[in-house]
This record gives sequence, C-alpha cells and structure tokens, in this order.
Amino acid sequence: MNQNITKLSSISTGNLAPLHPPDAAALETKSLSELYENAFLSGRSIILDLLFPGVYLLVGDAKIGKSFLASQLAFCVASGVPFWDKAVAKSTVLYLALEDQYSRIQQRMYQMFGTEESADLHFAVHANLLGDGLERQLETFVSAHETTRLIIVDTLQKIRGSADAYSYAKDYEVISRLKAFAEKHALCLLFIHHTRKQNSSDPFGKINGTTGLLGASDGVWLLTKDCRTSNLATLEISGRDQPDTKILLERDPETLRWNLVSFETELWKMPPDPLLVLLTEKLNEIGGNWSGTATELATFLGTDLKPNTLSMKLNVNASTLLHDFKISVRTSRNHDGRRIELQRVGDDP
Repeated sequence: MNQNITKLSSISTGNLAPLHPPDAAALETKSLSELYENAFLSGRSIILDLLFPGVYLLVGDAKIGKSFLASQLAFCVASGVPFWDKAVAKSTVLYLALEDQYSRIQQRMYQMFGTEESADLHFAVHANLLGDGLERQLETFVSAHETTRLIIVDTLQKIRGSADAYSYAKDYEVISRLKAFAEKHALCLLFIHHTRKQNSSDPFGKINGTTGLLGASDGVWLLTKDCRTSNLATLEISGRDQPDTKILLERDPETLRWNLVSFETELWKMPPDPLLVLLTEKLNEIGGNWSGTATELATFLGTDLKPNTLSMKLNVNASTLLHDFKISVRTSRNHDGRRIELQRVGDDP
C-alpha cells in the first residue's frame, strides 16, 4: 500500500507544472501613455448605430419571425439599401440557413422582395460544426469574397451540435471562438437563437442557455411579441459599445417584412468634436493632405492645444476621423521626432 501511495504521489507531482515556471513568457503590456501614442482603428458599423463588427445574437420565440428579420437585414446590407432609416455598409453577406432548403429560401425572398436581386447575398443550407470544419469553411468563403462584412447563422444550435451540454464555461467558449474569427476579419457574425419558456424579470434573461452567451457576445437583438397573432413586435438591442435601443415594429402581412413604427428609445448622438470639424475644414482648404509635427499641426490649425495633447486627441479619434470625416491619421517616428500624416480618403469598404 505504501508503494502504491509513493507511486501515485510521484506520478501526480510529475504532471503538475511548477507554480512559477522559470521560462514563462512575460505578459505583453502597454502603459496608458503608450496607448495614447497610437491610433487603434475600430470596425465601421454594418448598420448605423445598430450593428457593429463582432458576435451578435438575434433571439426570439420560435416562429416569431426571426428568420424573416434576418433575411431582410441580409438583403439590405448586400444591396446597400437602408435598413429601415439607417444607412448600411454595403458588403457581401453569407446566410447559413441551416434549418431551410433552397426552395424555401427562394419562396421567402420572392415573397419579401419580389424579383429584386443581389449577387452579393449568398446562402448555404449545410455547414460543418464548430470545431469540426466550420471555421475553415468560413475562412474559405471570406478569402474568396473579401468584401464580406456580415455572416448570419440560422441557428446557433445547428453549428454547436446536439452533444453540447449547457454550461457557462461551454457557452462562453463557443462565443469566444466565434468572436476571434469575427475580430480577425472585422466582420459581424449574427446568430439566430431561441428563448426559453421560463419567465424572467430581465427580458434578456430569457435567452436559451446560460449567461455565458450574453456575457461573451458583443450585442443582442431580442424580438418579442405581446400576442403571437399580432403583427406588432418590439426589438430591444443591447451592445457592448452602443446605447440600449428599443424599437417598435410592424410586420407587413403581405410581404412579411418588418417595418419600422418608431424608436421608443431615441439613440443618443455625441455632438461633433469642434477640433475634428476644424481639422476637416483646414484640410479641405489645402487639398486634403498634410504632414508635419504636432507643433506644426497646432500652428496650422490655430489652436492653443499643447502638441502632445493634440496628438493624443487625434489618436483617440482615429476611427471617428476615418469613418465619419474620411480622414486617415498616420503617425511615425524618425530622427526629428514623431510625425503626423493626415489624408483625405474615399469611403472605406
């Protein structure tokens, strides 16, 4: 017995990693000062104010109209037409309709949009499971269609597989893996998912599964009805970096499209920064290009901001300058110090 204990102890100890491995890689860190010295570009919205790059869930009861809403969204983005009254970033869209057949998709799209076409909207009715080839299939599609900004998966459960047991860790892992793909390609992965039957004081608490799905996702669209037979519905949107939004919708009984009735919660708009407006005006006066030091830029703009503060504000607002003002910001360092390059650009893809 003592021999067994000794043998077991030696095996267990041998499998345990040292508490502080001598060759452990150091954490990569950036100080706050270093963060402000660099411009980090965030992805452009897919639908203005409503949908951004990342992982989103479109959740609702069974047969409530989620797939029709997703089809309407896909068609608008692929065609470049406004989604309700919101501008879209026209791009290629992939719709994995894993609970449908092509004949059913054809009938649905014809009922919704008639003979309007879009060569940038692609459908598939079969796909591999997550961790068993799905990522490679998506990589192949995105490589062949470089303007892809939106991938819709109908439904999440279809790519997870029936063997997946619900747990916070498993739900969080699933979304995190998908999020890594979305971030790599600066696109939105929108997963259609179901609610559960149990009531909850928090509407988002009705999402089927654990809170790991909500916690790891970048945003959720929750579609609800007070009465199943009613054509009225409420869409609540909650996202990581966007204001909570509540929208009243009405379904057209003929086309089955969801039409906007009103924004119950008006979106808060940040007023334009006077510095960015001034910068845009000054660049337009000289043809759209400028380069120099932060000190020279302060003189060019006629501002009393300190050069380091001015440089910091440009880096923090680099995405806003690019997406809203069409101005590219680049910084570099040479023997004379840090230089700033500003350039007017066309619409980003």
